[in-house]
Parts: sequence; structure tokens; C-alpha cells
Amino acid sequence: MGIIKEIEGYLPTLTEWRKDLHTHPERSRHEFRTSALVAEKLASFGVETHTGIGGTGVVGVLKSGTGTKTVMLRADMDAVAMVESTGLPYASRNPGTMHACGHDGHCVMLLAAARHLCSASNFSGTVYFVFQPAEENDAGCRAMLEAGLLERFPADFVHG
Repeated sequence: MGIIKEIEGYLPTLTEWRKDLHTHPERSRHEFRTSALVAEKLASFGVETHTGIGGTGVVGVLKSGTGTKTVMLRADMDAVAMVESTGLPYASRNPGTMHACGHDGHCVMLLAAARHLCSASNFSGTVYFVFQPAEENDAGCRAMLEAGLLERFPADFVHG
């Protein structure tokens, strides 16, 4: 089974997660519900999970095989100050806050990658899944770096 077919198998679950995140957007430095949800999902996959990094940042660590190469994959979690008037059944329930920037989708894509890699285990090395808070105000990256992100989770490659 190819990667697309496998992920297609849990597309309804991924859609449910994105709609949930879209319904409950949180602004920079207030991603408490989002980071808790992300941490819970990572732990349920069997990923070693670290929380509170630079505030509400979350890092998942997945090791497979004996390889020494590391890759860091990053997604944003925060929403923007905007009134949602889409009329969608999963529209924001937080007045004046909306996932207009797509970070709800970013979180779900990274969670999907973690879920797939946990079940596939067809690599040898370490993958760090970084869920960054406060991207919209430039504070989250700095806070995670100042909290020792790269020292605690040194990566050969970083993709965001």
C-alpha cells in the first residue's frame, strides 16, 4: 500500500481533527487547548512527547532503527485576530479569532506524518515533530530557541 492510500484510510479522522482545531482557534501564546490536543495525539501514537517548550510549544520525538541522522519537521499552531463569517458548521467559536492562516491544517498535516511514520517504521534515525506557538507575532520561534530547542533536539535537517 502506498503512502497516499494508507493516509487516505484515515482521512475522515484527519478531517475531524482539522475541523476541531478550526472551531477552537487560539491566538499567539494562548495555544493551550491546541498544544494539549497535539500532545495527546502524539502520545497516543507512541511518540515521546515534550510540552511547554517556549511557552505552549510541543515537540514529539520518534526514533526508529539505529540510524544517527535527525530531521525536524515544524508546524504552526496559532490563529489570527479576525472575525470568521464563513457560516461553516465548524466555524470559530472563539469571537474575534480565526484560523484564516491555515495553521489548523498545518497541525493536522504534521500529526498525519507522525501517525504514518509511527505505523510505517521504515526509516532509521530520529524525527522531531515541532509544533510552534506564536508564529503570527514572531515570538514563538524565538521562545522555543531560547528554551533550548536545538540543543535538546539537535537536527541535521529542518523543514517547516
